[in-house]
Amino acid sequence: MKKLSAILLILISYQSLFAQSETEEIDLIAYQAALDSVEATFNYRYGTIELDNGIATLNVPEGYKFLGAEQSEMVLTELWGNPPSEVLGLLFPEDISPVDYDNFTYAVEITYSPEGYVDDEDAEDIDYDELLEQMQEEANDSNEARIAEGYGAIELVGWASEPFYDKTNKKLHWAKEIKFDNAEVNTLNYNIRVLGRKGFINMNAIGDIDVLPLFNEDIDNILSSVTFNEGNKYSDFDPGLDDVAAYGIGGLIAGKVLAKAGFFALILKFWKFIAIGAVGLFGAFRKKIFGSKEAES
Repeated sequence: MKKLSAILLILISYQSLFAQSETEEIDLIAYQAALDSVEATFNYRYGTIELDNGIATLNVPEGYKFLGAEQSEMVLTELWGNPPSEVLGLLFPEDISPVDYDNFTYAVEITYSPEGYVDDEDAEDIDYDELLEQMQEEANDSNEARIAEGYGAIELVGWASEPFYDKTNKKLHWAKEIKFDNAEVNTLNYNIRVLGRKGFINMNAIGDIDVLPLFNEDIDNILSSVTFNEGNKYSDFDPGLDDVAAYGIGGLIAGKVLAKAGFFALILKFWKFIAIGAVGLFGAFRKKIFGSKEAES
């Protein structure tokens, strides 16, 4: 982390270099070198990985790479401008870098929520159209507070993929299409929940809505990549010892669990980076380097 923070300071110093340079080609070379320096510090992992001190196991899907908790937290906060949060790691497609804005498609954030055992009895009785309407109303109602907190208004456009619950494997997934204020392209928020004895694993993929077909190609591999270990599986639930969550499958989809984090916190992951390319120094660099070229095109 210290090494990477030092490199970030070097990156910031390039801003003055770009401002003074008269040759765009030199700027581009310096910019790319700075990005490569950051990318070289990432310790990607493959194969079988124990999550959260052995609660669950991740088998990194073929074609993906995993970034551990410490470096993932740095990416989310220092590089992408999100509030601090506890993260178990990030999954990236093999050819994607956290610092490569132009070629970025999506990343999958992995966290664990120890909210208790989620009773799935309501799974077959949910009216997803009605649930969507409720969620859209809640999103609209939250906008005044979101704006006061310094975030733009949002609109929940609809399901990008209707919720599906695999009762056998205790895995739930759905996707939302979201429109952010002033964003030209809508955002995809693909949610996966793997249910366990005392909580659930969250896997949230964020990208432009256009990447949905690409993500759908790998959804089965991503769904099967995480399993709870013995003693922490859904079937290990002990009603005499374990807490039960205050909501079922419907509440999980509706985002009741986000109440403590506030105002759709999870769907804000990566937004500034992906939607408008304006996170901190990268947005400034991009404007300085590419502004004149884009104006000509």
